[in-house]
Formats: sequence, C-alpha cells, structure tokens
Amino acid sequence: MSGPGPIEGATADLAGWLTGAAGDAVAVGPPGPDSDPTGLTLWPLELRPARQTRGTGASEPYRFTVRYLLAAGGPQALAALDRVLVATTTSGHTLTLEAGDPALWTTFGTPPRPALLIDVPVQVTPERRPAAPVLHPLRLRQLDMLTFDGRVVGPAAQPLAAMRVEVVGQAYATRTDSAGRFRIVGVPHDPESPGPVRLRLTGRGQVLTAEVDPTEPDIVIVCAPPAH
Repeated sequence: MSGPGPIEGATADLAGWLTGAAGDAVAVGPPGPDSDPTGLTLWPLELRPARQTRGTGASEPYRFTVRYLLAAGGPQALAALDRVLVATTTSGHTLTLEAGDPALWTTFGTPPRPALLIDVPVQVTPERRPAAPVLHPLRLRQLDMLTFDGRVVGPAAQPLAAMRVEVVGQAYATRTDSAGRFRIVGVPHDPESPGPVRLRLTGRGQVLTAEVDPTEPDIVIVCAPPAH
C-alpha cells in the first residue's frame, strides 16, 4: 500500500481541520499527565463497524467509523475547545459528549478533563489493478458460416433415421430424416484454422463421434452396429 492508510489519513485530515478551527496546533497522541495544558490532544479511541453496501459490480469499499477523543490539556485550552464546538455547527463532523467516564481517564493515568468524542466515517477501497496494455493493434477476422449436408448410414449403406447429429462444443444440432440425411446451417468456421469438425451422433443405443471435412459437399458417416 502506497501512502497513508485509511486511519492514518483520517487522523491527519481531522487534526488539520481541528487546528484551523481551534486556532492552535492540535497534538496527535493519547492524553496523559504530560500533555500540554494549553493545547488540545487528539487520539483515535475506537473503531466501529458501519453498515456495508452490496453491489453486483466491482467490490464495494469496506466502511467503518473511527471514534476520536479530543481532550483539553488544561483550563487554558478551554477557549480552543469552545472554538471547535462552534465550528462543528457548520461542518459535517459528528460530536458525542460522552467523554466523562472516569475509567477512561484512569486508563490514561490522568485526572478527568474536558473532552468530547468525534466520529469520522472511513472506508477502505479495494485496490483495482489496471488492465494490461494492448501491445499489438487489434485484428478482426470474419468467420465463415458453413452448412453441413450429409447422410448417416449403417452397414450396407442402410439409411439411419432419427439420429441426432450435433457439432461438438456448439449449440448446433438436428436429426436425420427417413433417408438418413441431415443439414446443419450456420456453423461458424475459422478459415485460418483449417481442420476437421467433430460431430456427435446419438441414437439406436449408441453415442458416436466423427471428424468430418467442413468443405465436403456431401458428408457420409457410417455407423457400425454396437458390439455384443
């Protein structure tokens, strides 16, 4: 990850806004007995999950809320704290006046002091890798549309009716008529990739495959009787 992370970036942005609102630099760090009695101290106190959104496209950002503690170092910092409270009435920041828990200050090892909580929404956007560059010019090829005409016969050239004939790997299929003949229309074929086309024949208890020449005007497929 290049650059600051989501929490680090949110902290820097909030500290910068608070510095402008208070008129004095706001220190980033946990409040303690050695804090500047004339200044404000900002510290991320808690991470809270936010409601996630779901989409059908690319991965959605992960959203959460960072709860910050903004504490006055001493009585001389009350004026700066007042300026922050006034500034929040015209900003999008959410304040919570619940920072008077004695256990909180015991954890920091300092007596209780005037403070407030600020909730800042944060999101983590999944990294999207850029698409690979196109190194060669695009080339369009037109496929031939072939029509397969043929017959399916058994021993002694006996025509086989009602045999299903399909192109393997494609959705082209038909059945032979009473004379064993079939026709499959509109089968795409790449003239630059010559080679046989595989047909699958199903019927009379058999499933057979045959490779045929797509340029043959009259394809004849001989089906041998199943071995017993």
